[in-house]
Amino acid sequence: MKVSIIQHDIVWGKPAENRLRLQQQIEAQQGADLYVLTEMWSTGFATEPMGLAERDDASLQWMKQMAQQQNAAIAGSIAMEKNGKFYNRLYFVKPDGSVAAYNKRHLFAYGGEDKYYERGTERVVVEWRGVRILLMVCYDLRFPVWMRCRNDYDAIICVANWPTVRIEAWKTLLRARSIENQCYVIGANRVGHDENCEYCGESAIIHPYGHAIAECERDKEGSLQAVLDMEKLREFRKKFPVLKDAD
Repeated sequence: MKVSIIQHDIVWGKPAENRLRLQQQIEAQQGADLYVLTEMWSTGFATEPMGLAERDDASLQWMKQMAQQQNAAIAGSIAMEKNGKFYNRLYFVKPDGSVAAYNKRHLFAYGGEDKYYERGTERVVVEWRGVRILLMVCYDLRFPVWMRCRNDYDAIICVANWPTVRIEAWKTLLRARSIENQCYVIGANRVGHDENCEYCGESAIIHPYGHAIAECERDKEGSLQAVLDMEKLREFRKKFPVLKDAD
């Protein structure tokens, strides 16, 4: 399966403008089976979501349109308001219009995200073109017990607004999660800045051995593509069955 990460800047609080910018970037990267955007890609990391979180599903409908247009899945998280409650919700949208949704489990209390958003309670694994994918958002990456492979997935998507000041943790944790779970890790992080942080990207697709098979250029908008080889992953897990020895 061919995966494309779109490493992009975000215009603060302007979903329509961000949709247009991302459409152009996706259309410039034809041929992927899966396009991965970042955390809160339509608004920026809105820790205080009043007036910023989306209510009308316009960005979700755009994801459906793009998935159909590209005959590919689209993944990315959106700040959503539903029935007076707020969610940092990662959507995985398929070309047939079907949607899987994961609400971020580990809310970033250091930044105040926990004061407004509802905490997710369920892990979500989706299957797409022969690959089982665990959905995760940013701060989740620091919590390996929640992400532990139970022989139920082959790859992790982690979408993020991970700031430059802690970027070495991002790079290290992507590799750690791939090694300990014997899986591919797809890490999509934004670039640019908002009123609180600067972001340098460092988006990457990590091999189950722990090395990057594709990386975006630091501090620049761009994209990458890489193929997830399920046959080789199965061979690796069979030859070196680490998961069978897990606690």
